[in-house]
Amino acid sequence: MNSNRKARVIAFYLPQFHPIPENDLWWGKGFTEWTNVTKGRPLFRGHKQPHVPADLGYYDLLDSQVRLKQAELAREAGVDGFCYWHYWFGNGRQLLEKPLQEVIRLGQPDFPFCLGWANHNWEKKLWNSEISPLSRQLLMKQLYPGVEDIDRHFYAMLPAFKDPRYMRIDNRLIFLIYTPHENPYIRQHLERWQELAQKEGLGGFYFIAQCRRKDELNEYRKLPFDALNYDCLFYFFNQGNFRKLLAHFLHWPIKTPYKAILKKYDTSLIKDDVYPTIYPNWDTTPRRGYVGTIFAHNTPELFEQHVRQIIDATQPNVDGDKVIFLKSWNEWAEGNYLEPDKQFGHQYIQALHRALYDE
Repeated sequence: MNSNRKARVIAFYLPQFHPIPENDLWWGKGFTEWTNVTKGRPLFRGHKQPHVPADLGYYDLLDSQVRLKQAELAREAGVDGFCYWHYWFGNGRQLLEKPLQEVIRLGQPDFPFCLGWANHNWEKKLWNSEISPLSRQLLMKQLYPGVEDIDRHFYAMLPAFKDPRYMRIDNRLIFLIYTPHENPYIRQHLERWQELAQKEGLGGFYFIAQCRRKDELNEYRKLPFDALNYDCLFYFFNQGNFRKLLAHFLHWPIKTPYKAILKKYDTSLIKDDVYPTIYPNWDTTPRRGYVGTIFAHNTPELFEQHVRQIIDATQPNVDGDKVIFLKSWNEWAEGNYLEPDKQFGHQYIQALHRALYDE
């Protein structure tokens, strides 16, 4: 890590900005995440919707020039690398894999990356604000076929693991898992991948479990994970099912003032094995309408305060680095993105840079 930098920031990266046949079938021809973004509408006074991209426009991630520009912007912000969300549904089935495959094939952009396995079902309630949140239509089921599939998964991703840009901690490959408890073979998975990494001369994995509840921190410490990523959005919006139902029927979004992050973020949970998450913003109403959840009244200045607070609370890891995850680089339909938009331009990028370099 640059000696002048206060923390190492890894930004979650959504590859949902290009058409795929499955989305064409489920949502209509040409669907990408931009389809949801453009549906955003202001739902109360002061609610800023829709969010309109600035420098990069409504891009297609299969355009290599877009990916190069994203890397340039990330460097400007002080981001160390992207954590690409990776979708492996079992039995060799992947979705949204093409952008990463192109990054590996072309060797560009020359920007570090790692993988986060988003091991969850795809359901219609997650993607369409016009569908009642009480309904669920399964689109793609996350399967765990067993040991043979564990090996198949590893070798499918081996070109990425062997790429010199792949990020490491303690000289081991970073691999994050979104919902470890959903995988009935999680211990076997972690142990087998360590064996395969040694066999392939990769030096091993540095496994990170993502946690959304405090009790998961101790639960995942019982498994062979090296670290934990704490995503406390669940805490900020845990209003209970009754509140969510009321929000839906009264057209009343669940709002939390952005300043609440500064007051409610439990920094005592940040240990040397717990990597915290920082949030530029949050607003799921483009996807979920009135039942969405929102950080209200966010500004670049408040984001900078938030980042500084988390940097101060973060403890060095085994490499002596402070590691922080950014949620996210480009989750536009959830409102958590650092890419420039028409409202703030580069102000969020500049805010992160100032906090990281203590300017």
